[in-house]
Amino acid sequence: MSWIYLIVAGLFEIGWPLGFKLASTYTKYSIVFIGISVISMALSGVFLYIAQKSIPIGTAYVIWTGVGAAGTLFIGIFCFGDSTNFWRLFFITMIIIGVIGTKIVH
Repeated sequence: MSWIYLIVAGLFEIGWPLGFKLASTYTKYSIVFIGISVISMALSGVFLYIAQKSIPIGTAYVIWTGVGAAGTLFIGIFCFGDSTNFWRLFFITMIIIGVIGTKIVH
């Protein structure tokens, strides 16, 4: 169950930079999107806290930040037209491989 909490924490980790991006894009609703960011931060932290009760801190942190970084990058690409150059995709692939490797050797 802790691994599910950790993945959920990583998904909420995606929510706060997304909320900030939407706040800067749609300034009329910036307070709403900043509120979503704050809630996402809090929930991400709570789920990480729960997951770390049985997952080593280093493993949990690598996976939490990796899910957040990769998810945010993919949202940037698919929703905001961020760059998809070779090196950018290569290095996010390296992060994903690192996350998978960390889980495997856990």
